[in-house]
Amino acid sequence: MVRLERFTQDTVLVHGLDAVVRRMRALDALWPERDGVAVFNRVYLAVTEEVARRVDAGHFGDARAAITLDVRFAERYLGAVAAVAEDRRPPACWQPLFQFRGHPGVRPLQFALAGINAHIGHDLALAVVDACRTLGCAPRELEDEFDRVGEVLVALEERIREDLMPGPDLLQIADPLTHLLGAWSLERARDAAWSAARAVWALRGLPDVAGEFTQQLDAGVGLVGRCLLTPLRPTPYAARRDH
Repeated sequence: MVRLERFTQDTVLVHGLDAVVRRMRALDALWPERDGVAVFNRVYLAVTEEVARRVDAGHFGDARAAITLDVRFAERYLGAVAAVAEDRRPPACWQPLFQFRGHPGVRPLQFALAGINAHIGHDLALAVVDACRTLGCAPRELEDEFDRVGEVLVALEERIREDLMPGPDLLQIADPLTHLLGAWSLERARDAAWSAARAVWALRGLPDVAGEFTQQLDAGVGLVGRCLLTPLRPTPYAARRDH
């Protein structure tokens, strides 16, 4: 089992994104290439490396805020991985990906989208709140960094889809994957995450209500993830019938 270090505030400031990248590279070396969680991990690793490059290049106006947000964001994913490794239940949003990670009827692009859905739809909102608590600020003060991280995600989404497309059959309108691709949008998920972050922050003085809100957010994102992981390859019986 890969040892996942606890991310403290000192870790954010001293080790930053380097620590996150090391953890993801270790996981990449641990899992089989076709493993569904490994597919998402490779995508997320590419995103994190790109964010780190942009931080080094001065792309972010407040590098400390950007690093804190990105590390708190990664902490949510790495926490789900640690929970499964320790035989604990991960958040509901991550359960479909871990449950179906070895299913032969699920395509790599579906695994990637299901992981992105869990991480953007649920984790990003809570990571904004985590970062605000670490930095002692309100969400509006992180909006610029949130948008710049979002720009990286959107820029890489097209490349991700191209890299993981199954082939010419995707162009067929009857291919169910075509419909899944059209039914989910990273930009819409990112906008919803920002709204959810603001709501959770506004509810911080009402812990019971905030807890119920985040629980329902988790469950709803998990339901979307389960739909994204609907097996699309025909069963052997169906294949024989087609012939």
